[in-house]
Amino acid sequence: MATSPASSEPTLAGRLLDRVPAPALFVVGATSMYLGAALAVEMFAVMPAPGVAWLRTVGAALVLLAWRRPWRGQWDRQRLLLVAAFGTALAAMNLSFYLAIERLPVGTAVAIEFLGPIVVAAAGSRSRRQVTALVLAIGGIALLADVQWAGSPAGVGFALLAAGFWALYILLGSAVARRGGGVDSLAVGMALGAIAIAPIAAPGATPALADAALLATGLSLGVLSNAVPYALDQVVLRRVGPSTFALLIALLPATAAVVGYLVLGQVLAAAEIAGVGLVVVAVAVRGAR
Repeated sequence: MATSPASSEPTLAGRLLDRVPAPALFVVGATSMYLGAALAVEMFAVMPAPGVAWLRTVGAALVLLAWRRPWRGQWDRQRLLLVAAFGTALAAMNLSFYLAIERLPVGTAVAIEFLGPIVVAAAGSRSRRQVTALVLAIGGIALLADVQWAGSPAGVGFALLAAGFWALYILLGSAVARRGGGVDSLAVGMALGAIAIAPIAAPGATPALADAALLATGLSLGVLSNAVPYALDQVVLRRVGPSTFALLIALLPATAAVVGYLVLGQVLAAAEIAGVGLVVVAVAVRGAR
């Protein structure tokens, strides 16, 4: 789950959520994210992946804009440009990920995508732990790519592209967070990201214009895969801190694989299970203290 920039003061809902154990909230958020991915896979039968990805981004933008009403804040040109780059990276990451899961099992695509944040962590510290995490991740991704390459080289390529955009999202997100007003920036970034990918992705959403149920389902992906997990991320981060949160992130590839199996019947081969396992260990090593 890619984390959003830091939020402002906790709301009443946030204080109520504080009564729930942080790991349980994290799992709920992760499950929501990958249930959204599973729902997206089901939609690919009637709508191309770029169109579904665009509806997800628009849905998330609408929810966040209605919640935060960021136009009340102060926006200079420099902040708008930074937020536009951040939102475009996020939208492109979502688009690449959907193109990947159109061709690969959800758990496999998520594990490959984790190369992005692990590379950022390793490049940022170059400690023995981070280098070890990178080696483990590369080993796991090599196993996954070896299994999938013959059947879907494009799927592997799109998952690696999503990893690159995730790395860029992290770097730009850090810059956005340092300026403050993180969730407001996320809302504006989502809207600008939807505009940025519209020439590529929006035409694929035309089937939803003639089907209100399909349109509502597509827009709801923004709630399942963006609004709910990002909001829960903030609650968890306030309570456990970044190091423990990094360890919790290690649950994500396994969660995606379980959701893919239970919802979509995607059974991973032994080599894929081993690859996902190596990525899980790599993420845990990356976050360990």
